[in-house]
Amino acid sequence: MRFIVQILVNALAIFLADRFLPGFSIGGDILTLVIAGLVLGLINVFIRPILRLISMPFIIFSLGLFIIIINIIMLWLLEYLISDLTITGFWNYFFGVLIISAVNLVFGTGKRKRKKIDD
Repeated sequence: MRFIVQILVNALAIFLADRFLPGFSIGGDILTLVIAGLVLGLINVFIRPILRLISMPFIIFSLGLFIIIINIIMLWLLEYLISDLTITGFWNYFFGVLIISAVNLVFGTGKRKRKKIDD
């Protein structure tokens, strides 16, 4: 169930990036958005941890800012895999990453654990 929510949140984030960024375009229909959300979720599950491990010295040296570059690489890979997705220019990648991260933060689909409060 959680992975389905993650897919839908990723699809919403990609949709919002498409609406707000002029160089970020996803063609097709809702199915294309859902497939893009699924692919982004799979990329984040399987490839992102490997890149974070490999680039750990850069992440430490940059005080965590290199994570933005890793996320841009993930978005580039998504563009490569989804033919209907077109992103032009570095700043569209950068702001696309910020929008996707913000949507994931708002909907709480990150990797944080929630504490249950006893009544």
